[in-house]
Amino acid sequence: MFPGGGDLSGLLKQAQEMQAQYQQAQEELAEAEVEASSGGGLVTAVVSGEGDLKKVSIDPKAVDTDDLESLEDMVVAAVQAASADAKAMAEEKLGPVGDALGNLTGGMGLPGM
Repeated sequence: MFPGGGDLSGLLKQAQEMQAQYQQAQEELAEAEVEASSGGGLVTAVVSGEGDLKKVSIDPKAVDTDDLESLEDMVVAAVQAASADAKAMAEEKLGPVGDALGNLTGGMGLPGM
């Protein structure tokens, strides 16, 4: 018997179901994209749900400026904002399932996790 009166086969079944949910969430993140902009929309960054930078768009108005440092700052700000949003999305999708799976398995995890 295990804590809570469950048997090993029941716990394994629950863990396998949670692992499948976790894997599904990871696949959804791989396909998701998050977009953020800075400089009033002059610079836009697109980041995958996994946090990989996919694209940076710069409005031609931003390029006409003599202040290259400001443009660089806008690019960094847009990328950071998109990355933070992607991280938050990943935590939202993976957090509850990962936490529940860790609690169920006593932190041992399962193969492939």
